[in-house]
Amino acid sequence: MTFAIQKLIWQVEGIRDTFHRAVYTDHDVDAAIAAAGPDCTVEHAPMGTGAGPEHLRAFLADDVVPHLPAGLAFQRITRTSDQRRLVEENLVSFTHDRPLPWLLPGIPATGRAVEVRAVTFVAFKHTSHLGDISTRILSYRVLWDLYSMLSQLDVEPMLHRPPARAPSGRS
Repeated sequence: MTFAIQKLIWQVEGIRDTFHRAVYTDHDVDAAIAAAGPDCTVEHAPMGTGAGPEHLRAFLADDVVPHLPAGLAFQRITRTSDQRRLVEENLVSFTHDRPLPWLLPGIPATGRAVEVRAVTFVAFKHTSHLGDISTRILSYRVLWDLYSMLSQLDVEPMLHRPPARAPSGRS
């Protein structure tokens, strides 16, 4: 691997970390959108919540940031990245002290503690202009261990999902 590719991998990791910190720590939607870029889609599976480029700001500002649960913490288990993708597994813990429309739509707060694994898949888009490379997030997908989460919350698995914003930006 060349040093230039290694620098690009570090840049990719930094952009993902900037987006994550902006949303989950700083609650700064503008900083998250700046890291995400104009074509970004976000999806939380298996619930299917998220948004495409046209609705990403509203999704983060209305559904995610004001509804972050108490004690939300991420502990990295693994991270693998190259110059175009990053995959990270985390142990996520929180107290289900409020409705979470971005993660568990339609499920009222239970007050219970949760600790689950989540795997994030982030794809990046590089553009070049006059030799300068600009890198932004193209897609940010999180696969949550829904069954374990619902078991810890003592909630029956939902057979029918409420409608969600389409990740592709279609309503």
